[in-house]
Amino acid sequence: MRRRPGTVLEPVFSRKVRLRLHETLDRKGRLDKAGMKSVERAVAEAVAADPRPHGPEVFAFATSVIRDAPNRDEIIARVARTTGTRLRVLSGVEEARLAYVAARQWAGPSAGQLLVLDIGGGTVEIASGTGDQPRVVHSLPLGARRITRDWLPGGTAPSQRRLDEVRQHLHRSLEAVPGLPRAEPGGRVLACSKTFEQLARLAAAQGKTPRAGRRLALPQLRTAVSLLADAGPSRRAKLPGISRHRAEQSLAGALIAQALMEACGAENVEICPWSTREGLLLEHLGPPHITADQSRLVG
Repeated sequence: MRRRPGTVLEPVFSRKVRLRLHETLDRKGRLDKAGMKSVERAVAEAVAADPRPHGPEVFAFATSVIRDAPNRDEIIARVARTTGTRLRVLSGVEEARLAYVAARQWAGPSAGQLLVLDIGGGTVEIASGTGDQPRVVHSLPLGARRITRDWLPGGTAPSQRRLDEVRQHLHRSLEAVPGLPRAEPGGRVLACSKTFEQLARLAAAQGKTPRAGRRLALPQLRTAVSLLADAGPSRRAKLPGISRHRAEQSLAGALIAQALMEACGAENVEICPWSTREGLLLEHLGPPHITADQSRLVG
C-alpha cells in the first residue's frame, strides 16, 4: 500500500491465501506439520506474487494463532529458513494500539473521543483516547475462534442454557477488566473487525436496507444473535453478509459483539474498514504530510 500526498491509503498489490490454521491445531494449541507447511507456502507465494521485481521492505506479522502456539519459535524459524522472511509477532496490546491508530486516522482530524472495538479469532482488542495514541488499551482472550472452540463446538449452541452460559462468561470476563473504557457522550465508537462488518451487513439486509451496513445498533445485533443461534453453519453461510469461512464462528462473534457493546455502554457502532494492518502501515509511512512511501505487508 502507499499514501499519496493529501489522500488516504491506496492499495498497490493485494493477495489473500486462506489458511484456516485453527483447524491444524492439536489439543495443546500447537500448529501441526501441515499447518506449518501451509504458512511457509502462503508466505512464499505472497512474496513471490509481488509484480515489482525489487519491492520495498516486507513487514510480515503473525497474529493470535501463531502468537499463542507453544511451538511458535519453531514456526517462525521454519518460515525464515524456507522463505527468507521472518514473521514478527505482535502482542495483543500492540494489536489494540495499532487498531486505534488506524481508526483515528480513518475517522479524520476532527474526531474527538474514540472507543475502538476489534474482535479477532483469539482475542478481543479495546482501545480508547482522544489523541493520536490511545490512553487505554486492552487485549482479552475472548476471540470468536476461541469462544467457538471452548463453548460452542461446531459453531452451534445445543440449548438456550448454553447460550446463557456463554453470555455469562463474556459478561463476567468484561466486568473483571479494570478501567474498561465506555462510550462517552459526543464520542464515537468504531468497530474494526470483519466480524462487526459482517454482522452490520446481516442487520442491514434484515432491515431491508442493504446499502446501509456501515453502522450497527444494539437492538439489531440482538436480533442477529437469535437468527444465527437458530441456524447451523451451513445455513448461516447463505445469510446476507455471512461468508462461508466465518459461518461457524459467526454465532460466537455476534455474542462477543453484543457483550462488548453492552459492557462499554455503546448503543451503536460505526464500521471502520481499517485495523491493525493499516495501523502498522500508517506508522511506517509516517505523518500524512511526508512524501509518500511504499511498503508490503504479509499478515
